[in-house]
Amino acid sequence: MLMKPSSPGRKPVSRAKARNAALINQLATPGLGSLMAGRWAAGTGQLVLALTGSVMICVWCIREIIRAWAQTDFENTPNNNPVALNLLVWGFGLLVLSWFWSLATSVSLMREASTDNLQAIKNFAAPPMPKLEENQIAPALATVPQWQRQDDVISRTFQFKDFPAAIKFVNAVAALAEQAWHHPDIDIRWNKVTLALTTHDAGGLTQKDFDLARQFDQLSLR
Repeated sequence: MLMKPSSPGRKPVSRAKARNAALINQLATPGLGSLMAGRWAAGTGQLVLALTGSVMICVWCIREIIRAWAQTDFENTPNNNPVALNLLVWGFGLLVLSWFWSLATSVSLMREASTDNLQAIKNFAAPPMPKLEENQIAPALATVPQWQRQDDVISRTFQFKDFPAAIKFVNAVAALAEQAWHHPDIDIRWNKVTLALTTHDAGGLTQKDFDLARQFDQLSLR
């Protein structure tokens, strides 16, 4: 399967993704939007707090309903049960805490999306890099020893344990390539992914190709 992402792909956090995550966090379920945006640790913590607070409030409501049924003069009976009051207070407290925590994550996502979009615009508007001369290519290629050169293209085949791992790597490559506004050719063969880089605007290899190749190497190690 050959993929050539010549058109814009998914960013790590797009403006739409950040906006949707913020709306879900603040208007629906705190933490759920964070999880959808890939903030696993924060999202899990926020969701656990929100669910725990909701359960505590539900337990308080059930206790009060049962107490109402069990007492004939419920309106004249003071509710001085400290356990019940603690459930209510702690429940609301956890909900409020999860909401503010998810708000902080939402703000962070929006800022990150704005930064990524600005960087992509800068990369798109930047002047083309000059083509490397033959005597410059050899030392640049030495910095990425696992990449092979064929004419004006460098390529490397990455192997992973299975197809999902290969696709996870491809998604990370697409996000990084979009940020750099420099897109490789991608060939997927089950658990093997071959990336090929060249700078078409410059008519050959540029420093951008080797810089991105090193970043792809680092991605493969995660």
